[in-house]
Amino acid sequence: MIGIFGGSGFYRFLDEVEEMPVATPYGPPSAPVRVGKLEGVELAFMPRHGDEHTLPPHRINYRANVWAMKEVGVQRIVGPCACGSLRPELEPGTFVVCDQFVDRTHARESTFYDGPQTTHVAAADPYCADLSRKLVEAALEEDIPVVEGGTVVVIQGPRFSTRAESKWYMESGFDVVNMTQYPECWLARELELCYANVSLVTDYDVGLDGMEPVSADTTFAVFRENLDRLQALLRRAIPRIGAQPDDNCAGALRSAVVHG
Repeated sequence: MIGIFGGSGFYRFLDEVEEMPVATPYGPPSAPVRVGKLEGVELAFMPRHGDEHTLPPHRINYRANVWAMKEVGVQRIVGPCACGSLRPELEPGTFVVCDQFVDRTHARESTFYDGPQTTHVAAADPYCADLSRKLVEAALEEDIPVVEGGTVVVIQGPRFSTRAESKWYMESGFDVVNMTQYPECWLARELELCYANVSLVTDYDVGLDGMEPVSADTTFAVFRENLDRLQALLRRAIPRIGAQPDDNCAGALRSAVVHG
């Protein structure tokens, strides 16, 4: 089963679905999991901000969301999101399939392993390379401008960055900025699930010279304008994703548990 977390402006995907409320040890997820089929492939969908976008990034119960996906049988997750560009050449409307994140959040519940069993999962390559490659291939086939690889710096939110912060991120070599990729991406790895990201550039961040302040209205408008392209990418990619291979994602815990 393939899982999809819907981001800002992306609250529904398939028309014919079965709603599956899931109780988790971490409290309620953002919404019930909706399960359906796309070209014979089982698919689970959940809007990470809730059905009516009532959950800001810092209030999302990421642990419950990822746990619920695994509970219904998901092994591979695609997490589309909106992002701001930190590079002039990454224009609004461009898709970036990130392969690295930098965490600038705070006070988020970001692990399933709080003890007593100490567990340290390797984080060198946090996104699934196989799943990411399939998303890039689908974007190219749909004639969608896409960049393979990139670093997303994840900020706490709900505020946008100051000019000084944005310039700092840009000068650090990061590519895009977002508020939800961490810990969502990481929690999937801790449960040995594959996870790949598709970041849709909705704006230039304010660290770039001459940029106007980012606004929620502009961000959502650009996302809505590109939602059809995102859904076309997913509809092309999902039937070819296939079962989870025996990769870094599936074996994340093999050498992570500390034995006293």
